[in-house]
Parts: sequence; structure tokens; C-alpha cells
Amino acid sequence: MIIVTGAAGFIGSYLIQRLNQDNYNAIIAVDKFTNEAKNKNLIGAKIQERIDRDLFLTWLDRNYETVEFIFHIGARTDTTEFNLDLLHSLNTEYTKEIWKRCCNYQIPLVYASSAATYGLGEFGYDDDESKIPQLKPLNPYGVSKQEFDVWALQQPHKPFFWAGLKFFNVYGPNEYHKGRMASVIWHAYNQISQTGKMKLFKSHHPDYKDGEQKRDFIYVKDVAEVCRFFMHHRKHSGIYNLGSGQARTFNDLANAVFRALDKPVQIEYIDTPIDIRDKYQYFTEARMEKLKQAGYSKNFHDLNRGVQEYIRTLVS
Repeated sequence: MIIVTGAAGFIGSYLIQRLNQDNYNAIIAVDKFTNEAKNKNLIGAKIQERIDRDLFLTWLDRNYETVEFIFHIGARTDTTEFNLDLLHSLNTEYTKEIWKRCCNYQIPLVYASSAATYGLGEFGYDDDESKIPQLKPLNPYGVSKQEFDVWALQQPHKPFFWAGLKFFNVYGPNEYHKGRMASVIWHAYNQISQTGKMKLFKSHHPDYKDGEQKRDFIYVKDVAEVCRFFMHHRKHSGIYNLGSGQARTFNDLANAVFRALDKPVQIEYIDTPIDIRDKYQYFTEARMEKLKQAGYSKNFHDLNRGVQEYIRTLVS
């Protein structure tokens, strides 16, 4: 059996679809399953059993002998969440409990970290593990992910194979339920479809013009492919960046969505909300050499290609 936590969420549900395509159907889906919008992501998925998140650890203690692999994708991912205790419990401590069981039961583990751990990028976007303890996340979500990464690296006992994946800006099918936390592509599609215009944040940084803030956008299909790679190649444990390796501007992104919808470009720049303004990343770009050195050789979707494909799924 293969376990996927966060199974009804954006990345977890897409990963299950991809595993099903390879005829992996003995999937144990772990989530709260209380959000009906999210649960729609699992319609048609081949799943052996659904386990409530709060019951999963006990379930694993009873059924570990049948578990082949764990993808721990579930987390509280809201970057505007300021309940430190909640984030510490769900993102840090819960992941520690899964890690300990993977050590004890000899189960390989892939878990979701985040590019939010890089903060302003003062130390670059390099997944060199010797640099990870220096990172300074800008929000409590990033702190909760950073705390686990540092803890994992310090552990004398580790699963026989493990990989932490620092997701950059993931976009693609199954994210519709995320609201404010959905990708800019999702918001662009909705705004342009409804108004013919796209709103982007103004720059509040002297080095960047409006809309020229840059992020590393990665298509969820590529995320799923990397997860599959690690399931089949359990040789090089560690923490890895997972982005496209190429930063693109928000103007580039907006233009790609307008092009995909065959509409004229109309961009309006608005002030960045106060609650995130001082925690806003103006540039992210994953260094991807480490993943390639581990043997991953597939090309990632270019932003234009990924947006075109994604928009087709939204309009169909």
C-alpha cells in the first residue's frame, strides 16, 4: 500500500491520480475529509481506504507491515495563518511522528517542505543542507516547515530512504478550493474570464518595477513526476528544491493567461495587502542541480506551456 497524506488537497489528490495512471490503486488516503470542495478532488480516484488524519498514526502502528511508501503531503499551508501552536502541531510535530514511525518500521518517506523556508533569499535558494539551518522564513508557515527540516537533518536515526521536497510556486488542476492561497494563475483565469482584466500587486521595492517581481512557478504535473521518481529511486536521501529552476515575472504569467484565453492584455496594479507586504518575496528561483545529480532527467514545463495546458482544463 502507498500512503498519501493531504490526499484531498491540491498536490496530494493530483499525485493520487498520477499513481493511479501507473496502476497503483492500493492507496491509503489520509486527510480530514470535512471540506466538501476538497473532497471533489478524489472523485474517480482509485483508493483502498480513507483514514482521518487524527486516526492515521494509530492506524499506521497497526498496519505498517503492509505499507510500501509514504508521501506526506498534508500540511496547513496558509501563509497568512498566525496561530503558531496550530502550525507547530500540524506541520512540525505531526511530521516528526510520521518520521519516527518510518524509522521504526523501515518505510521510505517523501515529505513536503516549502520554498517559504528561504525567506527573503538572503542565503540564496540553494538546497545545500549545510546552509539550511541559516535560513530565515518570513511567516509562521515557513517557520513550521523550517523547524522540521532542521530537526530532520539533526536526527541520528533516519528512514532508510527519505526526501524533503521544497515546493516552490505550484500551480495546476485541483487547486480551486484553496481560495486566497490558490496560485496566481488560478486567480488570473477567474479575473480575466469575469472582467477582462488582471490585477497584480504593485512593487514596494525600489529594485523591481510593478509586475516584475519574479517567482519560480512549477506545474503540479512536474511535482508528481518527481515524487514518482523518488518512489522508484531510493538512493539519495536528503532535502531537495522542487521548482522549475527558472524565475519568471508576474507580468510574464499574466501575459501567458491572456494568451491562453485569447484576450487582449489589460493589467491593473494594486497595492500589496498590508498584512503580507513586509513578508513578500520579490524573487525566488530554485537551484535544481542537486535533483539532477540524484538522477532526475525529465524536463520541467515551461511557464507558457504549463499555463496553456492548465487553462485548457479549466475551460473544458
